[in-house]
Amino acid sequence: MKLLAMYLSHYFPRKITLFLVLLILELGIGYSYADESTQDITLRCGWFDNPSPNNAWLNDKDGEWTVSIQGGHQAKGEWPQFKRLQWVRTGSGSYGYGCVCMKVRANAESQEIIQIISATAKSLSACRQDKVLREPENPLK
Repeated sequence: MKLLAMYLSHYFPRKITLFLVLLILELGIGYSYADESTQDITLRCGWFDNPSPNNAWLNDKDGEWTVSIQGGHQAKGEWPQFKRLQWVRTGSGSYGYGCVCMKVRANAESQEIIQIISATAKSLSACRQDKVLREPENPLK
């Protein structure tokens, strides 16, 4: 930034240089605010699906939200914790799905969960009774 100010002061009077530097800063700050505005904090309830290591999605009334992809996107924060009767196992290990409400920071454009602020596991019936939600497939059935 100092180099930019020196360059501008060589070609422009001091007041114009100050104005240009402030304008450049304002544009940069404005861009970061615009980026933050696409990451709204919302309460999302639906199926938390964890079919394999480091792969997880939240499927709610608005569609599929990426929580984690192995080797790729990883939401910050703690994943929900489920009791045995709140979780449907779909294979070996602890992989499966459950019903959850999560307070999250999400990017609506990319449908990615950026940060999990809090997560509360719900009964399976809570999601099964919601006609909008489609229960994940269980290959063990």
